[in-house]
Amino acid sequence: MLEKLEQLEKKYDELSKQLNNPETLNDRDLWQKLMREHSNLTPIIEKFKEYKSASAILDEAKLILEDKSLDNELRAIAKDDFHENTVKLEKILHEIKILLLPQDPNDQKNVIVEIRGGAGGDEAALFAYDLYRMYSHYAEYKHWKTEILSLNENDVGGFKEIAFMISGKGVFSRLKYESGVHRVQRIPSTESNGRIHTSTVTVAILPEAKEIDVQINPNDLRIDVFRSSGNGGQSVNTTDSAVRITHIPTGIVISSQNEKSQLKNKDRGLKILRAKLYELEQSKQQKQLSEERKNQVGTGDRSERIRTYNFPQSRVTDHRINLTLYRLESILNGDLDEIIDALVTNDQAEKLNEN
Repeated sequence: MLEKLEQLEKKYDELSKQLNNPETLNDRDLWQKLMREHSNLTPIIEKFKEYKSASAILDEAKLILEDKSLDNELRAIAKDDFHENTVKLEKILHEIKILLLPQDPNDQKNVIVEIRGGAGGDEAALFAYDLYRMYSHYAEYKHWKTEILSLNENDVGGFKEIAFMISGKGVFSRLKYESGVHRVQRIPSTESNGRIHTSTVTVAILPEAKEIDVQINPNDLRIDVFRSSGNGGQSVNTTDSAVRITHIPTGIVISSQNEKSQLKNKDRGLKILRAKLYELEQSKQQKQLSEERKNQVGTGDRSERIRTYNFPQSRVTDHRINLTLYRLESILNGDLDEIIDALVTNDQAEKLNEN
């Protein structure tokens, strides 16, 4: 590992020189490519420098402790340095191992979040709205941007289905663990006998796919236009601005009707379609390597029940890592970091065990 780190340090120094080369500065595409490589290596090299510094102090402390002619006070200081830097080196090495793990190529991508009400009718739709609100607040906390791409409401203020984009640094790396079935247990406002109902909502986290990632043949698309419908009063269009896109080879159908412009609805529909096709291709690749990550918490099977939100007990349980927290209100207000940090740590531990 140390040999690999030394090689990476040499590469890092070479990249630094190249970035300051006038020829590189005049080539924008090359500069951006090298800058990305440089940025990816920076945390590893900084941690390696910490390792070398702690290692040098440790070696010096060993020499002092081995020299019996030195006074006891100096040897006592050296003993403290020895113990302190032994622990420090162990911690740094663990952090370096994590930094050297293969990176998910999608980690820095924006995401499209799809939330659909499942079992439970109106109650599921209401909880779909609650989850949208939870992720929106989390995005706000992280200084990410959100944009609704598609929305289908019901009559009680819930969402039958919503698709929205979250844009920002490292969005997929944090939210990829949210894919799956989210279960809610609570007493609906319409329940006169105070019985607890269980409903489910499905969440899909799709990495945003650019045109360069997914090529769509226009001949594979059937595009229908129609008048938007549903709740909204004045926002319901009187022209055929809503768009339904059918991808004939896969049978995927995307409807978009939230904008008054047919062109904007088509553009948003294509964004969702590209993300779905990209995910489909990735799923095929992952199946070929299915045993490799069989027991890991990854991007999640959409049919897997991953989390329960129990209102009477103010409890949230993530079933994949057996984590239970008794602060449901703050979590639904977007305080998700403790859960996501635990999922990231678990995923890293699984990968380290594999390696």
